[in-house]
Amino acid sequence: MQNGVSGWYARLDRCLDDRQKQIEMWLDAWENSLRTHQPIAALLPEEWPTLPANLLTDPGHVLDHLLARHDAESDGRSPRGAHPTPPRLADSIISSEMLEATIQPKVKKQTTNMHLADLPPGFQKHIKQLNFPPSEEEVTLDEDALEAVQRSERTSSGIPLPFSDMSCGGGIFHARMLRKHSELFEGQNSDLRKEDTERMFRGFQLVDVDELVVRSTRRRLLLEAIKLDLVALSGEQEGKLSREMVEEILEKNIICSDTLQEEWPWSEAPRLIISNPPWLRIKDRFRGMDDGSQRRKDLSEKLRSLSNGDGPRFSTMRGNVNLYRLFIERGMQVLSTDGKMRIVAPDSLLREQSSHPLRKLLVEKHSWNEVWAIEEANLLFPGMTQGVAILGISSRPNGTESLNIIGPVTRSDLRRVGSGISSRVPSFALAQTQWVQWARNTWAVPRLPRDQIERKNILKILDNMSQLPRLGDHDHWLATQEQTVKVRVGEIDQTAHSNSIASWDKTRSSRPFIRGVHFTEDETGGVYIRHPAFRKDIPSRANERQLAMWSGKSEIQTYGPRLACQAIVNAHQERRLRWAVIPKGCILGNSVNHIEMNQAILSRLASAKGDLQKALEWMCEQLNQRDLDDWAKAWSANNNVNNYELEMLPLQLGIETSAEEVVN
Repeated sequence: MQNGVSGWYARLDRCLDDRQKQIEMWLDAWENSLRTHQPIAALLPEEWPTLPANLLTDPGHVLDHLLARHDAESDGRSPRGAHPTPPRLADSIISSEMLEATIQPKVKKQTTNMHLADLPPGFQKHIKQLNFPPSEEEVTLDEDALEAVQRSERTSSGIPLPFSDMSCGGGIFHARMLRKHSELFEGQNSDLRKEDTERMFRGFQLVDVDELVVRSTRRRLLLEAIKLDLVALSGEQEGKLSREMVEEILEKNIICSDTLQEEWPWSEAPRLIISNPPWLRIKDRFRGMDDGSQRRKDLSEKLRSLSNGDGPRFSTMRGNVNLYRLFIERGMQVLSTDGKMRIVAPDSLLREQSSHPLRKLLVEKHSWNEVWAIEEANLLFPGMTQGVAILGISSRPNGTESLNIIGPVTRSDLRRVGSGISSRVPSFALAQTQWVQWARNTWAVPRLPRDQIERKNILKILDNMSQLPRLGDHDHWLATQEQTVKVRVGEIDQTAHSNSIASWDKTRSSRPFIRGVHFTEDETGGVYIRHPAFRKDIPSRANERQLAMWSGKSEIQTYGPRLACQAIVNAHQERRLRWAVIPKGCILGNSVNHIEMNQAILSRLASAKGDLQKALEWMCEQLNQRDLDDWAKAWSANNNVNNYELEMLPLQLGIETSAEEVVN
């Protein structure tokens, strides 16, 4: 967490480990602060740790953290990894979806200290235009927008209604929307503001599966509105809604329900959904519970069995299902026909194979208009190791013609006004025809660098290499009629067989065990295996000597020389792909991928280059090309090098004709 406050929540847990009491006491202190005009820190119990100064200004964000920690603990996860939505990101997303306000702006009379007599005569007739008094006529407002306000389809401040969150947490998006609404009405007629504020509250739709979260969100939005002078703390006040009315509205519009399994609680479909759904796989739910395994099984079966009138509710469920994918599909089902949706999701969704069905649905059945790519997400979500993607989706059923890729976006690029993003952030319109050529109908979205020269180079590489055959294609030169090239993970799971893996001892007749750390680059960029079985210059305490010897079962299959790639890559390494030829007899750990080729393919390679060793070394050089590495970086889903990622590498060996002649 930023600004040195990460330890405050842990210290609070040590003095009070009841999360519900923490939340209730915090909300009580917040309300007392509004009532007495004292700082929250002065109203907290004495035994609570001293509140850092930067937590005083936004009590709602503290509540978000407490609820995020509560959510993590409810599933048996560590609260240390809980990341609520940053307010700065919420403000940026909200700004991007605001409509043009229909509030009559107050035009200030322009004044100037410039005297015409002080200027040369030739400039006087031109400068008069700068001093021309502004027109007193009112600014023309959009009649359609005014009618939409009267139909409660939007607010005068520009908020589309209904405005929904399918998994609201602490209601941060609606809380920040209250702030935006209040700012737009600054200096305006208080009765108009009161009327529009009631319209806004009645258009809120928030859902969460946890009763404590729902109660806390109701109270949080009430306190936020009181703080912004939109709602009276007690009694009746001119220009403000009564507390009793707002509490009644929030009771109806913030519901405890399961968005995925149950029907949408309101008859009116939302025109705007902004949500940061759980980034959690079903298999990671209910950890630490005695019946956790059965509950996970029941949940999975229930979700797979759900159906709507036109078919299964979740058509994209594949493998280890991540809940955020289901929320995205569910959101598209409940969205109105003219609605828009903004979703905060991990950027692995853009490229990982398991998200292909969801991307296909977004592109072909709806309109996926935009994506913000935030790669250095740890600057927004402290401690997070993966990037973030903000999806912009509309419910138009005519499909996606092009996708606007905005980014990489940094924390400093986020704005509370305008489009929500700084104008200096690069963007790229990915047309559908180009998209199909690049991604082979997987609808994966490549990473694009921010630097214009690097971006131009990557786009050129993507255009050129996308036309080449892929390593795993049936018509690739390495494929035979019976089998294509396959990429496999190393044969030994390092965790399951830890007792059979030891430090290297040259006096013992054991087999070399190769893992990711043994892949090393020399000064020229060449990749080689730095293992004590093959090199004598490795210090005794070096990492390469640790866990370098297989002393387990001898009946494990013995492979000849083969091509392997480091599978787990540090995000800050310059190279992504590190290919090397693994000598005969070595055992590979599961942090290494290798290419599996049948005997017919191996014979073809040997015939082309004289012998198999030379052929593999030559092929290794091709796989370690800089352009191929840049291609792999553009399509990387995460820090792991996945098998399917390697099988999709565009590789034309350039020996097709000569090799066929040799074989014939």
